[in-house]
Amino acid sequence: MESQFQSLPTIALPQETDLIRLDARPRRSVAMDSPALEVMTDLKTVDPVSVHEDTPLDDAHREMVSRGIRLLFVTDDDGRLTGLMTATDVLGERPMQCMLEHGKRHSDVLVRDVMTPRAQLEALKLDDIANAKVGHMVATMKRLGRQHALVVEMNRDTGHYEVCGLFSTSQMARRLGISLNFIRVPQAFSEIQHSLLHES
Repeated sequence: MESQFQSLPTIALPQETDLIRLDARPRRSVAMDSPALEVMTDLKTVDPVSVHEDTPLDDAHREMVSRGIRLLFVTDDDGRLTGLMTATDVLGERPMQCMLEHGKRHSDVLVRDVMTPRAQLEALKLDDIANAKVGHMVATMKRLGRQHALVVEMNRDTGHYEVCGLFSTSQMARRLGISLNFIRVPQAFSEIQHSLLHES
C-alpha cells in the first residue's frame, strides 16, 4: 500500500525563516449572522490548559502569561474538573479577600482560593450551539455578563458531560472587529463578596 504514495521533496530551511504569529493566522471574517461555531474554541482540536487546584496562585499566573491565555481549567489529583480560574480572578479582589479572611500572604494563596468552583459554573449545550449564530452568543455573553462561556456535550460511552468548547468575549470582539464592553465588574468590595457567596 505504501508504494502508491511517493515521498515529497524537501528544501533547506531558508535563512530568513520566522515562526508564524498566532494573530497572523488567516481566518475567515465573521459577522453576527455567522455560525456560532466559527468563534468557538474547539477543545477537541485545541488542548485545554489546566492547573492543579493546589498550585500557588503566582505559578498559575505565570503559566497564563507565558501561554498568552486568560483562563485555566482547574483539576484535582484525579484530573477531574473542579473549577475555572480567569485572569480577572488572579488580578481582581479575590486574592486580597483570601488574604484578609485567612491571614495568608500573597505567596501562600492557592488556585483553589480564587477559582470559581465547578458548582457555580454554567454551560451551554453543544446541540444548542450547532444552529446558533454569533449574534446569539453575543446576546448570551451580554446576559451572563461574563468573559467566558463553557460548552458541554454528553459522552455517549460514559453518560457524562464533557467540556468540549469555550467562548471568549474578547476573541469574539477581535473576530467581529468591534468592541464588546458589556462585562459587568462589581464596583464595591461588599458586592464582590456578596456575588462570591450567592452566585448560582
